Amino acid sequence: MISWGAALTLLVTTYMGEASIPGMAVAITKDDQVVSVQGFGHDSTGAPITGRTKMAIASVSKSFTALAVRQLADAGKLDLDRQVFGSKVTTRNLLNHKSGLSDRTLQEKSLPQPNSPQEAVTRAKEVLRTTVPDGQFRYTNTNYHLLARVVEEASGENFNAYLEKHVFEPLGMRDTTAIDVTPRDLPPDYPKGFGYAYGFDVPLTEPDRFVAGSDGVITTGDDMAKWLAAQPGLKPQEGMGWVADDQGRLRHNGIWFTGTAGQLLTKDGYGIAVLSNSGLTLGNDGTSLLENGIADVVAGRTPPEPESYRLLIDLVPAGLTLLSIGLGVRALRRPRRFHQAWQVLRFVPLAALATMTTTIGVLYGGRDITFGQLMHYSLPLVVWLGVSSVMNLSVAVVRWRR
Repeated sequence: MISWGAALTLLVTTYMGEASIPGMAVAITKDDQVVSVQGFGHDSTGAPITGRTKMAIASVSKSFTALAVRQLADAGKLDLDRQVFGSKVTTRNLLNHKSGLSDRTLQEKSLPQPNSPQEAVTRAKEVLRTTVPDGQFRYTNTNYHLLARVVEEASGENFNAYLEKHVFEPLGMRDTTAIDVTPRDLPPDYPKGFGYAYGFDVPLTEPDRFVAGSDGVITTGDDMAKWLAAQPGLKPQEGMGWVADDQGRLRHNGIWFTGTAGQLLTKDGYGIAVLSNSGLTLGNDGTSLLENGIADVVAGRTPPEPESYRLLIDLVPAGLTLLSIGLGVRALRRPRRFHQAWQVLRFVPLAALATMTTTIGVLYGGRDITFGQLMHYSLPLVVWLGVSSVMNLSVAVVRWRR
């Protein structure tokens, strides 16, 4: 019996309750041994989460892409420092997110989505011609879209087929697959993830996105345990699909609009993977805090008390929406004289709504997001600004006419 089993269950279930997460799978390894795989909660069909429930790991997939690149480099089939696709960018630049590419130079979500790694290269060709690596870290999925094509050119195999043959099968990850486009390529037995708004979890379809190389791996808790148990032999490295945190631990998180995930390798040999079926929202940036808490539990430390402001963050714009309606109706029923200088302020909510995708992108380090994806991210915020815009413009028009 694991001495910390009860503490782990309490931590995870408390976290899920605080953050309103319907279902999770947690895998824990020690060195090259699987210690625990547990499912908590339920999926969108109502079925309990188990170690074999298929879930997205989003950008945790980048670690698998990086391993494929390393395998080919070790076999002498590619040079990490060779420039690719007729540009000044090297494979190593792409791996480290130091290619000079960013969501600002190539809006990977807003632009028409490719259907294959080759089309991803075609989409990036013009930007690649003028991109000069400057050593600055700029996270963008495009780097790993291009790496998927690097793998194809070096191996002569389809990228997803390469992962299947050279990564998943050797590690015994029999329930794991990799896809090109969401939701088109999702497995038939993949249950939808959840969005969140006003305190309610709602099953949603992941928006249309190209995910090959960057965030296209669909797996299970059981298979992630096998992946973590293999890491001592695979020797994961910072910059090779892994990131060192402020404690020197290697990790990577992943966020979809209908799911989040994360993996963590501790210095004392533990591997931790968390898979969640609740997506990125204002107030839910991923599973990193839970991974940290699990690391404390397995090390015999008391983790911080789980807390989440997700509901409160949604209730604030909900209250502001009701306030906007009330003030707007009152202003329409008791019209006053039109004062042009003051009426300009009524356009502020509309301007905020029109620029919201840019604002959210800036908050996330310059990342790209579409308006439809913004509604997945925070429907209450969009509704508040939309309602406020309509009410304010209505009052402005009525007063101008009078």
